[in-house]
Amino acid sequence: MQCPYCESTEIRKNGKRRGKQNHICVRCGRQFIDVYNPPKGYSDQIKIECLKAYVNGERFRAIERSKGVHHTTVIYWLKQIGEKLPDAPPINEIPEVGELDELETFIGSKKTIWLWTAVNHFRQGILAWVLGDHSAETFKPLWDIVCCWQCYFYVTDGWKVYPSFIEPGDHIVSKTYMTRVEGENTRLRHYLARLHRKTLCYSKSVDMLKYSIRLLLHYLKYREIPVFN
Repeated sequence: MQCPYCESTEIRKNGKRRGKQNHICVRCGRQFIDVYNPPKGYSDQIKIECLKAYVNGERFRAIERSKGVHHTTVIYWLKQIGEKLPDAPPINEIPEVGELDELETFIGSKKTIWLWTAVNHFRQGILAWVLGDHSAETFKPLWDIVCCWQCYFYVTDGWKVYPSFIEPGDHIVSKTYMTRVEGENTRLRHYLARLHRKTLCYSKSVDMLKYSIRLLLHYLKYREIPVFN
């Protein structure tokens, strides 16, 4: 058995809740019942409504209160879809000018993690991203994607990692020209509760944060929630 929040297997029993066995995760301290797979009878429409509420800023327990679906069931649906979605929707146009930035959030026991994002200066939408620390090692997989675009220019802030990858003649260091990527990062914070600046709703695992970002980027591009059978 795994914790649905942090996926740890260090689980112990913790009484019963509504007649079902309750468990507590030793690692993250969160409690959950032993049966959290979606009960038979939930329609695709209910799944869509719950996950649409999630990517529009509602927290899992708020969805449970408003929709009557247990929060661990919604977490299961998110994981089920997030595992099948790509990191970002396909690129329709190769950027001529790329913007790069980092968004700070938290994971686990309030450990800082950075979401690095890349966008087209002239078009809406995040095209690629990576999660990790604030180092060149984390940025490299994102750069491996972005450098293939062969943009005329790459616009970034003054973070010391960027000059190690971007040629000086192709690099513009200016917050003035970063309105697109900063706007996209603000949209992420607006739509996803776990990315809000002042919140207790932060991710317990990197995987859950990844699933959330994948679903949100799909929703922002297509304005629909996919359902996989």
